[in-house]
Order: sequence, then structure tokens, then C-alpha cells
Amino acid sequence: MLYLWLKAFHIVSIVCWFAGLFYLPRLFVYHAQSEDAVSQERFSVMERKLYRGIMGPAMIATLIFGGWLISLNPSAYFTQGGWMHAKLTLVVLLIGYHHMCGAQVKRFARGENTRSHVFFRWFNEVPVLILLAIVILVVVRPF
Repeated sequence: MLYLWLKAFHIVSIVCWFAGLFYLPRLFVYHAQSEDAVSQERFSVMERKLYRGIMGPAMIATLIFGGWLISLNPSAYFTQGGWMHAKLTLVVLLIGYHHMCGAQVKRFARGENTRSHVFFRWFNEVPVLILLAIVILVVVRPF
């Protein structure tokens, strides 16, 4: 029964984390397009609150619940092919992406952004591709 509760909370925290990972770069697009100081300040506040208030706690919860799930039966995850290794590699890349977003939040707050809205439109696609790969690895377990 503990396993199912942990799995449920892991999935909920993943959904919250990805909601932020999808929305924050979209805010970057709008922030990069804004020209007046009021809009730029508003976007900085929104970005900071999203990153610190939702994304950070959701990432930590995802990692805690995921690690806890693995710790209950590690052999079940690591002896049935390499799908879990690939998934964890993608999770590490996603953590890196998360921190890149945090660095960008700080750049915008300092008024030091040098990237265009077009860059952020492409940057916004990275978590989509990672999510697609992770879901396929978990559900299909191709190897």
C-alpha cells in the first residue's frame, strides 16, 4: 500500500514540476518581448514566484518520492534492462534544465537578458522532448 501512495505522490509532483517547466520558458518569451519597465518587473516577479514557489518544491518532491520508490525494491528497477538508467539520465538532464531556467530568472531580474523571444520559443521545447522520452521509457520499457 505504501508503494501506491508513493507512486501517486510521485506522479502529482512530476505534473507540478512539468507545469512549471512548460510555463516558465513561456514567461521568458513574453518577458523578452516586453519593452516597458512595468511589464518587465511584473514578469520578473512571476518568474521568481513560479521558480521558487512551485518548481523548486515540486522538483524536490519528485526526487524524494522517486528515490523512495526505487529504495523499496531497487532490483526491480535495475535488473530488467537499461530503461531505468536511461530514464535517470534524462532526469539528470532535466535537473540541469531546471537550473538553467533558474539562472535565466536571475538574468532577467538583473536586466541582463541577451536572448531573443525566438530563442526561448525553442528553449521551451526541451522539457516536452524529455517528458516524451521518459514516458516512453517507463511505459514501453524498450530495453
